[in-house]
Amino acid sequence: MSDVVGQAVDEMRAALTPASERSWDVTAGELEWTCRATAAHVADDLFSYASQVIAQPRRGYLPIEAMIDPAASNVEILGAVAMCGRLLTLAVDAASSDSRAWHPYGTSDPDGFAAMGVVEILVHCYDIATGLGVAWRPPAQLCIPVLQRLFPGAPPGDPSDVLLHVTGRRALPGLERLTDWSWDSSVPTDPGGSAV
Repeated sequence: MSDVVGQAVDEMRAALTPASERSWDVTAGELEWTCRATAAHVADDLFSYASQVIAQPRRGYLPIEAMIDPAASNVEILGAVAMCGRLLTLAVDAASSDSRAWHPYGTSDPDGFAAMGVVEILVHCYDIATGLGVAWRPPAQLCIPVLQRLFPGAPPGDPSDVLLHVTGRRALPGLERLTDWSWDSSVPTDPGGSAV
């Protein structure tokens, strides 16, 4: 799953770099945050997930966060997102598959944290792109593994549309837009109860 983190970061940079000269002080889609604050949030989430994978706390997040310099350009913020994504990739690749760390949606393994990072990147890239008027959708091939890992009850359909649906961004045919949602980051088990 760690390779998907890098692919998602590359997609985000490719989608948003052409709009980097615009003001990112506009609202990111339907969020309350600006595009700039949303991109900074992505960097911090990736940093936090890497920290969880490395330290393996049993309760709570480590008391540390990534902060973006207020004077940073939009391109520099995307660079910070890329660095934090790389940090998560390295942490996941170095971790034992049986390591565990706390997350509010379920104690998770390294692949779970990688999947959470990918969701943060793809969904918030969509929010930022929407706010900036950039036509962009999460690539289906990156959505499939995170839907399988974090949203086991997701409805069928185009993976891009389904990811946006399960994260409250859009309705699907016959399904209203979700106003309350979360993923399941707990470690999947086989029918015998063993972690898979």
